[in-house]
Amino acid sequence: MAFSRYQRRTTAKNSDELYTASLKKRGLKFIEQYKTARLSFPTDQQIAKMNFDRHLWNIGDRFYKLAHEYYADAGYWWVIAWFNKKPAEHLISAGDIIFIPLDLEEILDFLDV
Repeated sequence: MAFSRYQRRTTAKNSDELYTASLKKRGLKFIEQYKTARLSFPTDQQIAKMNFDRHLWNIGDRFYKLAHEYYADAGYWWVIAWFNKKPAEHLISAGDIIFIPLDLEEILDFLDV
């Protein structure tokens, strides 16, 4: 099951004056880039319907390792970080419980990414 977080993202053409010299030097009129995703968090009712595992955080744990274990793709580390509202591992201590949403497709659909 291969998903890309860019799969459903929209793009925009950036021709801002700030980049005029750089674009001209490269022979470009604009740069096409992905729009910034706006991630919202599920409500308590939505979370109650989701399947997730509880994981006891240990020394040496990393989001990318857990994503590889649960989703077979370390690139989805950000799903676990986002779901736990912990954007970086240093914000978690050994002994903390984190939650890992089990249905990756469901959570990506929720995020619309």
